[in-house]
Amino acid sequence: MNIPELQAFLAVAETGSFSRAAERLFLTQPAVSKRIAGLESELGTPLFDRIGRRVRFTEAGHALLERAHALLRELEDIRRSITNLSGEVAGPLALATSHHIGLHRLPPALKRFHGTYPRIHLDLRFMDSEKACAAVSRGDLEFAIVTLPPSLQAPLTTEKLWDDPLNLVVSPEHPLARLTTIAPSMLLDYPAILPGPGTFTRELILNAFGALRDRIRIGMATNYLEVLKMLASIGLGWTALPRTMIDDSLRVLQIRKVVIERRLGIVTHAAHTLSNAAQAMIRVVRETQ
Repeated sequence: MNIPELQAFLAVAETGSFSRAAERLFLTQPAVSKRIAGLESELGTPLFDRIGRRVRFTEAGHALLERAHALLRELEDIRRSITNLSGEVAGPLALATSHHIGLHRLPPALKRFHGTYPRIHLDLRFMDSEKACAAVSRGDLEFAIVTLPPSLQAPLTTEKLWDDPLNLVVSPEHPLARLTTIAPSMLLDYPAILPGPGTFTRELILNAFGALRDRIRIGMATNYLEVLKMLASIGLGWTALPRTMIDDSLRVLQIRKVVIERRLGIVTHAAHTLSNAAQAMIRVVRETQ
């Protein structure tokens, strides 16, 4: 059993396709098939059922999946630990951030990092905070700079960089925009435009309404805060946005007893060694926040 065979197995498992696995690994499809066949021969059992173009796990494939992930994560951690001994700050660095943080918080740090460490190949991936945390937990990414989860779950560790208070906002033409003080229950008469189900930000917004949360009428949902801003500004409903995004196209609602605040920061894996490149990036972000 060798590393390229396990990498091919995981690529097929995660993409559900030999052709897409080949694209991910920059190999030909026959090369991927050969590696899977070698692994199956060594283990003495099929790992996938091929049904037309679809690929499904066999029982043995299911049994191998998590162990293969764990083995490759451990090997990568060993590689980083050994490489770190040289003190060299170079090579690839894969991390994730949300669109909002990438656009509004990180540009100064990214500019400084690129100028200071030109030998690091930065693989910056934009994704929802929830997916980024899951990728760090699996060991697919060294770390992420995202909205921190409301409750921390092992094996993740977090470090807050920014408080990010949110205000409830509407269009200047919205009926609520003319009121000076508003009770939370008054928002129930109008549709809300919120981030998608299961997102950290949506849960923070809904939880701020306490017992009223289940009575909120959600008209539309999108995970892009810039789109939420646009939809609210043209009068399609109320939403909650970071104060840093609010301008004359919106009116802030003064809601009694509703406080919404996100925490933005770094998510790492408690058991994994950070590369020198990752440590350098985190250092620069801390210094430029």
